Amino acid sequence: MADSYTEVTSKSWFGRIGESIKGILFGIIMIPLMILLLWWNEGRAVTTANSLKEGAAAVVSVPADKIDPANEKKLVHVTGDAKANAPVTDPDFGLSVPALRLVRSEEIYQWVEDQKSETKQKVGGGEETTTTYTYTKKWTDKPVNSADFKKPQGHTNEGDLIAGNANIAAEKVTMGAFVVPENLVSRMGDPSKHAVTEADLAKLPADLKAAAQIQAGTFYFGVKPDEPQIGDVRVSFEIVKPGPFSILAAQLGETFGPYQTKAGDALNMVESGVVSAETMFKNAASANKIITWLVRLGGFLFMAFGFMAIMRPLSVLGSVVPFIGNIIGMGTGLISFMLAGTVSLVVIAIAWIVVRPLLGITILVLAVGGFIYTRKLAAASKPAPAKA
Repeated sequence: MADSYTEVTSKSWFGRIGESIKGILFGIIMIPLMILLLWWNEGRAVTTANSLKEGAAAVVSVPADKIDPANEKKLVHVTGDAKANAPVTDPDFGLSVPALRLVRSEEIYQWVEDQKSETKQKVGGGEETTTTYTYTKKWTDKPVNSADFKKPQGHTNEGDLIAGNANIAAEKVTMGAFVVPENLVSRMGDPSKHAVTEADLAKLPADLKAAAQIQAGTFYFGVKPDEPQIGDVRVSFEIVKPGPFSILAAQLGETFGPYQTKAGDALNMVESGVVSAETMFKNAASANKIITWLVRLGGFLFMAFGFMAIMRPLSVLGSVVPFIGNIIGMGTGLISFMLAGTVSLVVIAIAWIVVRPLLGITILVLAVGGFIYTRKLAAASKPAPAKA
């Protein structure tokens, strides 16, 4: 059952001006950081793309049932059934399962605080903020410090996790004649739920068995699973079963390791099922593009927030009349996004001119056009001079 607490706070016009001036420092720091991030991201994207291209030209597909010394240190593509020589064991809970890896997840029942704020501007430049703090009991992946709550009274958390989350690989995993290293096993497959049984309960360490019971295939540490109390803990497990996998890595004796490309990246990939080398490289290239665009978007947005922070004092100064402050805020927000877009395009363009001049120059032209448009927009927003 949720409960809530509402707090109303006020801030004067002078207080808001002081706060907005402090925010300028945030913008001054954020903008250069985002420029560096965007520059690094473009270099990373090019390095990864070139590394994948180099790897695709060098890869050798080999059978899993025989190791050819002639392929030592070469980039090889191997498909086959991955098997564990023994069940994988959780040392903390004694669970032993025939699998390639075992994933343990722990959750604790805690009070959680959520907050929602609504701010209204007042005539004179001040503002009033109404904040509602809502408290609910939820399962979380780590203990929550209730001392940090706005209203800790009646929402005290207690208890701790037993051992925490874990990703446990089988001691030895083979694929035909090859031994799969732990760093690849830990990334193998999508885990599926594994329900614990009474036999697993009996194998728990004595100190845990006394407080444990089974609920919906998980270990439950508490009195009443249907009525959880603050501090109760539940532990669930997932496993990756033996089966077909595909690996792209350097052949190192009877095992695999990262293949260092001249372009810069080390290639060390694994996918579920029988996947061709060509498809694995295509999948990696698609992932590279997604990461590149996500970082670009993040860099652009945070840069825009930086420009908005620098220009915020203008909207605060105009908020003596709320309507005017809102108009100025909308204008500075639009200009901030235009400036962030222009700077982002310039950084990306300069980074690409080195490797793809035509593409880089095209992006740079777009950036210059955006900058010119932003200046015209800013000029148009200025009030016309009064006529004599």
